Amino acid sequence: MAANELEQELERRVEELGYEFVELERTGSRTRPIFRVRIDRPDAEPGKGITLEDCAYVTRQLEPILDARPELGGRYVLEVSSPGIERPLVRRRDFERFVGREVALRGRQPLAGRSRRLQGELLGLTGAEGDERIRLRLENGEVVEVPRAEVTRAHLVFRWE
Repeated sequence: MAANELEQELERRVEELGYEFVELERTGSRTRPIFRVRIDRPDAEPGKGITLEDCAYVTRQLEPILDARPELGGRYVLEVSSPGIERPLVRRRDFERFVGREVALRGRQPLAGRSRRLQGELLGLTGAEGDERIRLRLENGEVVEVPRAEVTRAHLVFRWE
């Protein structure tokens, strides 16, 4: 089973349980892989959706999927958590759901001819899959469009009030 198939299987199971699959981060080593699964409740406000009990429950439901993979041999680490208040924006639905919120974008190269990090109000996505552009209103009021393919990380920005 390929890595993408594993992610799809974990996503399917998380969503069958009534949660939103936010992302899977793979880290660790080949002999001791670490799988970090971030989950949320559909339509929950960032930082207010997932409890410790939710994480424990989803962990118990995902372990059999990983245990069934002979190449892991039970040597993996599974961490299930909430996406946090600075929730990552990974899928198209994330960019659509959080329109109007403040976000930060990071790229390997300068974005929109500025810097490797941009921050502003998310106005949404334009274009079709594979050619999507993130629309952002910068602090000075200027609207820019950044090709999604150039963004290495996007997340909500939390402001302490």
